[in-house]
Amino acid sequence: MDNRKTILLVEDNPDDLELTLLALKRSNLGQDIVVARDGQEALDYLFGEGNYAQRDTRELPVMTLLDLKLPKINGLEVLQRIRSEPRTRRLPVVILTSSDERGDLVASYNLGANSYVRKPVDFAQFNEVLRQLTLYWLRVNLPPPATELP
Repeated sequence: MDNRKTILLVEDNPDDLELTLLALKRSNLGQDIVVARDGQEALDYLFGEGNYAQRDTRELPVMTLLDLKLPKINGLEVLQRIRSEPRTRRLPVVILTSSDERGDLVASYNLGANSYVRKPVDFAQFNEVLRQLTLYWLRVNLPPPATELP
């Protein structure tokens, strides 16, 4: 295992994906970014299934940026599955969405989201939001020791 930290980005909208990748790269915090374009692909990555069957699932991302409106399996269902498994239960999940629906906000926190962030429309603001998120989760936050994870 190396010291690089991985972010799992779950986003299906090509424009939002491009802007998010650009903003994450501009944060310049030395992170690797894994992109899942739907909920099923995100779960396959996390649990070593499908195209990711050979992946070492002991290596979890330091943070997951999860959109809600996804094909195949929606973001709330992905979050529910993440929280239902002992190995991924404490994985930081930040909902990054354009939804301003109160129901989505409440459901996200009820299912154990660590944060709920609305995507700013202005790219400069979006860039700053992602810089702060990555700075916090990659440099400030102290994760639980790996030896104490299930």
